[in-house]
Amino acid sequence: MPATNVGGLMSLCEENYAALMRLAPNLPQLTGQLRSQPERIAELTLSIVDQSPYTTTLRLTHLLQVEATAQHQQPSEPDALLRAYHDAEQVEVLNLRQTVLPILSHYQAPALASKWRANLFVSKWLSYCLHQGYRFSAKADQTAAADFHELLPSA
Repeated sequence: MPATNVGGLMSLCEENYAALMRLAPNLPQLTGQLRSQPERIAELTLSIVDQSPYTTTLRLTHLLQVEATAQHQQPSEPDALLRAYHDAEQVEVLNLRQTVLPILSHYQAPALASKWRANLFVSKWLSYCLHQGYRFSAKADQTAAADFHELLPSA
């Protein structure tokens, strides 16, 4: 694994941007909420929170089918609030909720180690989504299934 330093974090943020752009190639033009659901796999949603000329703030959430009782509603996760910097071609993790893996149970900003773990988790998650065939297009509710199986990143 690369060193947990600022340079390594910046490289990881660039890898995450490249993966996100494969997942949603028209991200700078997208609006609203989009869904992707390859056959027999949990739905993935991408919600545009804010668009500006150089950035997109978005929420990426896996909607897992979990039986919930009336008292214990299981939140969907992973659930990430991300900011894509189109000019710098980087993705910043603003908030991340995932409790299944021991990588990170709660995001603690802005410490470098916390940012590294959050971005590494998002990197692996984006790789998984791409490998499974998730894609977002400009048309809401359209799934663009592609035969893309490259895994990212090497970290």
